Amino acid sequence: MLERAGQLAADALILDLEDAVPPEGKERARDRVASWLQAQTRSEAARLVRINPLEAPWGLDDLEMAVTAEADGIVVPKVSRGADLEALGEKLAELEVRLGREPGATGVIAIATETPRAVLHVEEIAEGSRVQGLAWGSEDLSAALGATRTRGEDGRHLPVFEMSRQWVLLAAHAVGVAAIDGVYTDFRDIEGLEAEAAEAAATGFTGKLTIHPGQIEPVNRAFTPSADEVTAARALLAAYEAHRKAGRGAFAHEGEMIDAPHLARAQVLLDRADR
Repeated sequence: MLERAGQLAADALILDLEDAVPPEGKERARDRVASWLQAQTRSEAARLVRINPLEAPWGLDDLEMAVTAEADGIVVPKVSRGADLEALGEKLAELEVRLGREPGATGVIAIATETPRAVLHVEEIAEGSRVQGLAWGSEDLSAALGATRTRGEDGRHLPVFEMSRQWVLLAAHAVGVAAIDGVYTDFRDIEGLEAEAAEAAATGFTGKLTIHPGQIEPVNRAFTPSADEVTAARALLAAYEAHRKAGRGAFAHEGEMIDAPHLARAQVLLDRADR
């Protein structure tokens, strides 16, 4: 998997030392990840390490390895409050100074809904130290709640999990960090993935986690504006500029009244297309 990872068309690669590795394999996996990071310094994708929680026996060693091997960022699981990230930020700062890395170079993506307490403190987590993105997941939360499933018969998230998902979206945008949708666990159901990714992009998520190489292309497609959408957005902004010069604010375009929110959406779409 590590050998093939650099060939994937993903924006970021997450090397998972937490749930993907059994306790007896933690140290060996950490060494393998360190070797891979040191050999992949020119990877086009961001190289992120999902560490074990700091309170776990392996968390601090995971963190030191990631900074030493110059990972591009840390994915932090089991965050329950903003204070968890403050402690992590302090440890990161110590490591950066000791290891000669640029202060503040290591960013954080926080997984913000894995405990009931975390769901109640999502905005606080989004404002936490070094947070550049907020992700969410339902599986750990479902275990904490004693839920027997996370989705209904129609394949959509059950209400408590959908609520958590939307709170992450709102909190991320409230503080200006990336909003990252959770995984679609049935990697064989590409049609279901496509529908969920399209909905996520339409509602304002800026990306989506994947768990299988076959999911990357459908997700990239969902989050990449089409040529028609780009053309329409450019036409709308051009029409606005013409009306602005004529002294008009709101105006009609393609049968719809246009004002500031429409213009903002068009600019967001073009910004996404340029990335």
